[in-house]
Amino acid sequence: MGRLITIEGLDGAGKTTLASGLVAALSERGIDAHALREPGGVALAERVRAVVKDPELRVGARAEALLYAAARAQLVEEALRPLLDVGAWVVLDRFLDSSLAYQGAGRGLGIDAVRAINLFGTGGLQPDRTLLLRIDPVQGRARQAGRGEAPDRLEREADAFFQTIADAYAQLAAEPQRIRVLHASASPERVAAQALAALEDLLSG
Repeated sequence: MGRLITIEGLDGAGKTTLASGLVAALSERGIDAHALREPGGVALAERVRAVVKDPELRVGARAEALLYAAARAQLVEEALRPLLDVGAWVVLDRFLDSSLAYQGAGRGLGIDAVRAINLFGTGGLQPDRTLLLRIDPVQGRARQAGRGEAPDRLEREADAFFQTIADAYAQLAAEPQRIRVLHASASPERVAAQALAALEDLLSG
């Protein structure tokens, strides 16, 4: 059985950069490692990604939560389970914790309700380790703005929305056996080193 490593955090925290760096570092150790993202990773989920991020669409909070859960269900069935079953490591940019923070807390739907629909969608698949990139919401938004890209539907939310999400992530981090907090304000090299240190028990186990 392979390993599922998820990377969580606010937009602008450096999740994508860390995911690619981790896959490279794991590959150097002879591990069959793959980077995937959420929502996305497979054709159906990529189409859902386009819908939920489209700033021209109005998407209700419950519909948003269900769309993310549907995309996640397809990713698990089509990519995650097959890769894990052949012993590969998957480094996944976002997973269940994103929905707990964004829809459960940020949209006010409730952590338990959002967890329930996602556990159904994933068939109960849980990460072996979650790396939470902690960053101040203001700094994260500044990084986003520096990319020069038009903000998507969620990125247009008010500052209070992202502070609520940051607070939710902090509460989720109370599960230290699975979730390890990394300081996203450090250099990419330093963040990658923190991440590898947080995986050392899995690498040596």
